[in-house]
Amino acid sequence: MGKPAVDLSLYLVTDSTPAILGNKSLYHVVEESLKGGVTVVQLREKTGDTGALIETAKRLIEITRKYNVPLLINDRIDVALAVGCEGVHIGQDDMELSTARQLLGPNAIIGVTVSNVTEALKACEGGADYLGIGTVYATPTKTNTKEIIGTAGVRHILETIADAGHTTQTVCIGGINESNLQRIFYQSGAEKKKLDGVAVVSAIMAASDPDAAARHLLQLVRSQPPFVHEGLPKGLQADDADGILQRVPAILRKIHETTPLSHNMTNLVVQNFAANVALAAGASPIMANYGEEARDLCKLGGSLVINMGTVTPEGLLNYYKALKAYNQIGRPVVFDPVGAGATSVRREAVKSILANGYLDVIKGNEGEIRTVFGDHDAQQRGVDSTSALDGPQKVKLVKALAAREKNVIVMTGKTDFVSDGVKTIIIENGHSYLGLVTGTGCTLGTTISAALAVHTEDKLAAAVAAILHFEIAAELAAIQPEVKGPGTFVPAFLDQLYAIRLATAKGDLSWLKRARVSLAPE
Repeated sequence: MGKPAVDLSLYLVTDSTPAILGNKSLYHVVEESLKGGVTVVQLREKTGDTGALIETAKRLIEITRKYNVPLLINDRIDVALAVGCEGVHIGQDDMELSTARQLLGPNAIIGVTVSNVTEALKACEGGADYLGIGTVYATPTKTNTKEIIGTAGVRHILETIADAGHTTQTVCIGGINESNLQRIFYQSGAEKKKLDGVAVVSAIMAASDPDAAARHLLQLVRSQPPFVHEGLPKGLQADDADGILQRVPAILRKIHETTPLSHNMTNLVVQNFAANVALAAGASPIMANYGEEARDLCKLGGSLVINMGTVTPEGLLNYYKALKAYNQIGRPVVFDPVGAGATSVRREAVKSILANGYLDVIKGNEGEIRTVFGDHDAQQRGVDSTSALDGPQKVKLVKALAAREKNVIVMTGKTDFVSDGVKTIIIENGHSYLGLVTGTGCTLGTTISAALAVHTEDKLAAAVAAILHFEIAAELAAIQPEVKGPGTFVPAFLDQLYAIRLATAKGDLSWLKRARVSLAPE
């Protein structure tokens, strides 16, 4: 008999500890999960004697074979041999893959845990049948952040093994549940290789109804995330600046006609200014930092802005709740990692927010974007940013980060760089007064949220339209005769945001002639 084919779509790893299993029967939970569609079961028991483990495995294999699903044993080759199950899963500290293969034979399924490209390549070359990639996110049993690789780490491993010519199957594990499963598939998928499945523990083992939990998780595995919108193909489909600019008026008109909601979770310093900018740009602002409200607000057809101006444990929990609500129905989210590189607390907060939801647009200055990318040398002084990169380096950075996160990155500065990972747009508009008024960067995020709300199918075009509206309004405001400095600039700026919107609605696009937009070389 040859080696059985393995469907890794929904891979259950058992956990019989009271904290996870409670007072439920392990055998009942496994059978219910199989009814719900689990495709592989791994028996993982870190304690107990060999005899008890063999007895458990014998009872489980009777159940798994009823559903024609393979049973694998974690670590214990002797137990797998004793019960005659389909194979094993081994970690980096367990028996060597070559020894396990010699003992179990060519038809056994052998999976190997990997957390970096070196381990992954070695396992592929050694003949592993699949890789268990992780830990993706922290879990109650895996809290060491050095072991957490995130979706970026998973993607890097997938890209590397594909480039090396390996077709080994893959699953990922670590903190996977219904709220992040689709995002993990989406963001970790490389162009040449995608995950074959996900491994879950508590999402099923701790569920009150394992059958229903498994059915729901499998449905998520096999469907597209709500935040991936069908519509225009990825990118602007434009080969020159004129093609980009042609999209701008329609987006601004739609904002004017529909008055989309802009839900801002932002700091007290800029709330009033952000609300006024939203109104002038044509959106309907609400400043609501309590995460529970997002469950209702996300249904109103708008966008969410998470502005990390004030970082507190309670605030982070509110961000997570709001992110989950907006992600679940596919409404856009703008993330502004204010002062991301200033302190270790803020750097950890950025990692945590990235791990807890999908962010359609990440907007920040050079230091903030470098921190989001993982550049630990991007130390900031407060919210200020010093420029350490030249133009080509900035293009490379925003493009790489956008490709990694599968979203749009906006790096602001004297020159703005906007990328969706395919195309990168360079915008050279704006005025120095913007840098002399508290909260202008934050309110740009609000303006982008309005454009995203009405143009979800092309996030790059939406971001470009919002930036041009915002920055050309600043230019026009600065040349008004009553403007003498930053204090008189603010009301004139609001007036020009409003004037541009009204002019565009009436078909007057003369303001757009000021746009200085180009495509970066690919």
